[in-house]
Amino acid sequence: MKFLADMGVAWRIVEWLRQNNHDVVHLREQNLIRMPDDEIFTKAGREQRIILTFDLDFGEIAAASGKKIPSVITFRLRNTRTPHVIARLAKVLEDSHTALEKGAVITVEESRYRIRSLPVFSEKKE
Repeated sequence: MKFLADMGVAWRIVEWLRQNNHDVVHLREQNLIRMPDDEIFTKAGREQRIILTFDLDFGEIAAASGKKIPSVITFRLRNTRTPHVIARLAKVLEDSHTALEKGAVITVEESRYRIRSLPVFSEKKE
C-alpha cells in the first residue's frame, strides 16, 4: 500500500511500514513541513496515498470532499508511544485492507477502530 505520513507521525512508523513492503513518504523528508492540510489531502489523492495522521481535520476534509480517495487513517490514542501506534496500525492494516483500497476514513482508538466508507453523502431533509 502507499502512504503519506503527516508531520505528527514518528519516523520509526515510516521505517516499520517500509520494512513491511509499503511505499511510504513522510512530509518531512520532502521538506513539506508547513504544507496546509487541504494541499496535503490533494497531494495524497494525486499520488493515490493513504494519509496517516494524528490530525482530526483530515477525516472532515475527506468527508467534505465527496471523493473516494484518498483514504485517511487517523490516530486518536492516549498512548502515542511508537510501539503502541505500530501495533494498532498493524491490526488496522490486517483487517481493513479492502476498505482502504475502496476509500475510507479509519479512526484508530485504544481498543477499537471505526471505518467510515468514502464518499460520505448526507441525506437532504425536506
